Amino acid sequence: MPGARENPLRLGVLVSGTGSNLQAILDAVATGSLAAQVTVVISNRPGVQALERARGAGVSALTIPHKDFPSREAFDRALVAALREANVEWIVLAGFMRVLTPEFLDAYAGRIINIHPALLPSFPGVDAAKQALDYGVKITGCSVHFVELGVDQGKIIAQRAVPVEAEDDVATLNARIHAAEHELLVSVLRDIAAGRVVPLVSGV
Repeated sequence: MPGARENPLRLGVLVSGTGSNLQAILDAVATGSLAAQVTVVISNRPGVQALERARGAGVSALTIPHKDFPSREAFDRALVAALREANVEWIVLAGFMRVLTPEFLDAYAGRIINIHPALLPSFPGVDAAKQALDYGVKITGCSVHFVELGVDQGKIIAQRAVPVEAEDDVATLNARIHAAEHELLVSVLRDIAAGRVVPLVSGV
């Protein structure tokens, strides 16, 4: 099969919180439904649940606090060094609450993806479910996209729709969006591992 790989896809996952999307990846790897290996998980915040999820799966879990660095660029250089040490091929932002600089984007150009809880370009940034409810849309969802400069910018790889129910509040809508995110993110990673999604070439 064209583009098929001989070895598992080597992933680095960046996190800032509970890590439910990370868990979806780890579960898919553990069951053999995703031909990948999470080689390192890095959080910019100490003590988050995502780090415990990584350790529970036997994955290297690092904390690199952004507050320890004098600039965003210096923090990103530290991230890149740790990811290179782990021999990572692709980067997954799974609830990583930092905007990356060109320092990072250039190091892994075209091989960084993000999961966002809305149908981009609608409702970028934080509190996407609340934005959807406030706006009154009947359908929202989630998007996996390549990461470029800016917040939730970049070419969309795949999306999944989630209906907004009349009785929804932020918690119930978020729960359904998260369930869709878990499935969509793993599906996209399967496509990357199989060569159906290839690194994004700038300008294409």
